[in-house]
Amino acid sequence: MNAHIGSAGIAPIDVSDPELYRTDTWQEPFAKLRREDPVQYVPASEFGPYWSVTKYNDIMTVELDHGTYSSEDGITIRDTPDAVRRKSFIQMDQPQHTAERKTVAPIVAPFNLKNMTDTIRQRTCHVLDGLPRGQEFDWVDRVSIELTTMMLATLFDSPFEDRRKLTYWSDLSTFTDYNAPDALATDEFDKFEKLKEMAAYFGRLWDERKDQPPRFDLISMLAHSEATQEMDLKKFMGQLTLLIVGGNDTTRNS
Repeated sequence: MNAHIGSAGIAPIDVSDPELYRTDTWQEPFAKLRREDPVQYVPASEFGPYWSVTKYNDIMTVELDHGTYSSEDGITIRDTPDAVRRKSFIQMDQPQHTAERKTVAPIVAPFNLKNMTDTIRQRTCHVLDGLPRGQEFDWVDRVSIELTTMMLATLFDSPFEDRRKLTYWSDLSTFTDYNAPDALATDEFDKFEKLKEMAAYFGRLWDERKDQPPRFDLISMLAHSEATQEMDLKKFMGQLTLLIVGGNDTTRNS
């Protein structure tokens, strides 16, 4: 990676600037970096200094070389204070990462998704058939969010009527622009306090599932796996937010 330093000689481009995404003007800065300086050191930003890695092969090098590039100290550009860091398996190196990831991976395996085909199809038809005709409506709210939260509630086997809570917790977990007018939290400490509601909610489900025979839902899988059955509050919160964001935010945006 050091061989790239200063090779292009272009001024640092701060792609962490939230304004690039508010105004949807992020495409050209990234294209310029990929063309001229794909591994660039940015000495100053709102979040401190960082490396900007923008080409696929370099990204894969960072992703797969755990000996050189560790995930243990966090995977986000904003450093989270230790007191409120919510560690999940995505912030772990091998072999612990694989052991904990294997706990929940079967739920999205092809064979299980195939078994859920009828349920997915029925819910999709129900949502689409219920859309208003001849008038404008919010596709994200009526379709994208509704479909993904329906399925996520199924994967967690959580109360169906509470599924929109999963949307809120996903948005809150990934929120970082604390100065925005519609900020969901004022800082990391405020976010942590608000996410305790999520931990309490799923903690009740956890207590139910751990005393029951293993079931094929995410909470039961975590509660019965040797790799995850003993978690403190922060790790429990971290695993929950990872699964909620992975299942809700990414699919919804797709």
